[in-house]
Amino acid sequence: MPAPAPRTYPPPAARAATPAPPVRRRLPRWSDIAPLLNPHLPEVNPTRRRLGRAHTLADLRTIARQRTPRSVFDYVDGAAEEEVSLRTARNAFRALEFRPRVLHDVSEVTTGRRILGTASALPLVLAPTGFTRMMHHAGEAAVIRAAARAGVPYTLSTMGTTSIEDVAAAAPDARRWFQLYLWRDRAASRDLIDRARAAGYDTLVLTVDTPVAGARLRDVRNGMTIPPMLGARTLADMARHPAWWINLLTTGPLEFASLRNWKGTVADLVNHMFDPSVTLDDLDWLRSQWDGKLVVKGIQHVDDARAVVDAGADGIVVSHHGGRQLDQAPLPLALLPACVAAVGDEAEVFLDSGVLRGADVVAAVALGATAVLVGRGYLYGLMAGGERGVDRALEILAAETRRSLCLLGAPSPDHLVPAHVSLGPRHHLRCGTHQ
Repeated sequence: MPAPAPRTYPPPAARAATPAPPVRRRLPRWSDIAPLLNPHLPEVNPTRRRLGRAHTLADLRTIARQRTPRSVFDYVDGAAEEEVSLRTARNAFRALEFRPRVLHDVSEVTTGRRILGTASALPLVLAPTGFTRMMHHAGEAAVIRAAARAGVPYTLSTMGTTSIEDVAAAAPDARRWFQLYLWRDRAASRDLIDRARAAGYDTLVLTVDTPVAGARLRDVRNGMTIPPMLGARTLADMARHPAWWINLLTTGPLEFASLRNWKGTVADLVNHMFDPSVTLDDLDWLRSQWDGKLVVKGIQHVDDARAVVDAGADGIVVSHHGGRQLDQAPLPLALLPACVAAVGDEAEVFLDSGVLRGADVVAAVALGATAVLVGRGYLYGLMAGGERGVDRALEILAAETRRSLCLLGAPSPDHLVPAHVSLGPRHHLRCGTHQ
């Protein structure tokens, strides 16, 4: 067979000289335009309009900064000393590497998980936060109602600003946990335990990383007190955040879950009330006083994880208090796998500190956590839009969690394994950087 003749092409000059065919134009018909029109009317409700612009918890943080006094925002956003622990906790999640599996059926993905024997819609617990009505006048009642709608547990802090009983009444169907600091006055601690039991709280969370207050320098520099004092600086701030001040001054006075009132700094309150002499013997005492689930929060060493489980804890929270206590503390995400191995199936292991995305939730579960605790994340939502803002924060976390599971090839949190995530080279390169 003869070889085919080589193709010939016109020279570049000839190609350039060839005119392009003219574009045919016509008048558009209504049927062409109608599908392009936005049928939605502008949102007239300012809160919904504001929250509609938030697509991540970082967006809610930006809105929260705009809507609250600086001292209040910094109380939530800040951490201890140079805030190294907070930065490294967040950067550790940014630096990890996911390892997705493909060709797995993820047509139906569920985000549900059992937490301490009870079903939860997400592997997530709303963490205890102090002075919540200072962030928004609706406070803890708004948060627990949002938690009930989302199907996740809510933890009331000893330093909350709504009573144990009023929080329970705000959402009778919500799963309620109560966080306890052991006080110097053990009788007062016993009274709180009895009140929580009577109000239907099923889990007690003992926080053990606060023998004294951390040096939260943003609060010191802002002159932060509980409640905020009407000094020259705060009076000037009223002009920039009138709605916040009006709500604070026209709603009931701050009433703590555990004491009637306090005037002074957070550090003064912690150092006055909390007992720095707490030991494992006190955990034994607490176990004898409480017959529900008992979780110990603030574990930063593998030996302590094993010790508190041996003393009767049903769960532990690997945590450095969101960086708010000891700066340059151990990184919870890096410590998590060793704690999981140390306690085995004798207790459930939770993680907090630095969780701001659904992908962070998924990473922690893959590394062995039953669930994560989120505090700042929902407070950003509360400051940005009250109860609707907390709803929005939980919607964002749920959507991100579902999407991350799907992209990893995991139909549910129970299908996650350590092989789905790596704290590899990027972790070592970035987890200590300032961002």
